[in-house]
Amino acid sequence: MTSATLSSFCSVYGPVQSWRYGRSLGIDPIGPVSTCSFDCVYCQLGEIEHKSRDRQIFIPTSQILQDLSAFQPWDVDVITLSGSGEPTLALNLGEILALTKSLTGKPVGVLTNGTLLNCAEVRAELAIADQVAVKMDAVTDEVLRRVNRPVAGIDLTTQWQGLKAFRQQYSGQLAMQTMLLVPWNEAEQQAYIDQMRDLAPDEIQLNTPTRPRPLAHQLDARGNHSASDRPYAIRQLKRVSVPTLQAFGDRIQRETGIAVKVAIGE
Repeated sequence: MTSATLSSFCSVYGPVQSWRYGRSLGIDPIGPVSTCSFDCVYCQLGEIEHKSRDRQIFIPTSQILQDLSAFQPWDVDVITLSGSGEPTLALNLGEILALTKSLTGKPVGVLTNGTLLNCAEVRAELAIADQVAVKMDAVTDEVLRRVNRPVAGIDLTTQWQGLKAFRQQYSGQLAMQTMLLVPWNEAEQQAYIDQMRDLAPDEIQLNTPTRPRPLAHQLDARGNHSASDRPYAIRQLKRVSVPTLQAFGDRIQRETGIAVKVAIGE
């Protein structure tokens, strides 16, 4: 990425209306080249351009704070780190979180796929956030490979161990985000329920994709778009029916006692 490309990139976007968090201002610590340890088949950004689990500084913290200052007085419910890939890949994650909270006085959240939670440094930095939502779309490595398409070296066992370690030290609001493209069978549902009972997150967010997937990477897909106003080629995705999603959500809540939010939009 050239310095000219970076200088023209705005790391703050929105506000975005989120069914999970209300009016949210987004911070993108990754930059114009999408970078992630997953390449999910339903990713609203399209194909991930750089697949990696190596941390680095993509956007200087000073630029993020400058971009953020232009949006004051920050008339939003929350400021959320997400954007063009996996935010925990940003080596300045902790600095961004701490300074954003200090500058804005707003709750700060992070949307993460949880693949770096086996690193103690990442867990400590992420714990600065007021709320963290972790993606968990699979209960088997086969589904993980098929749906999330992780980079080499990532498996469910390692991911789960990191998530449990984070849960033990995190005092903020922890949510699990699960996307269903097809209905799960009985064994998959029961395995998921057992895992959630063991983890005891504050909330589970159950979803199925309605946002189409761009055929190529699109930076503006970070924000809210309907299928009809996309100015580029898209592909609609498989989804489960609302009654099926709701029935699974009701079962999870009944058997675990954990609050479940069910929605049909990412």
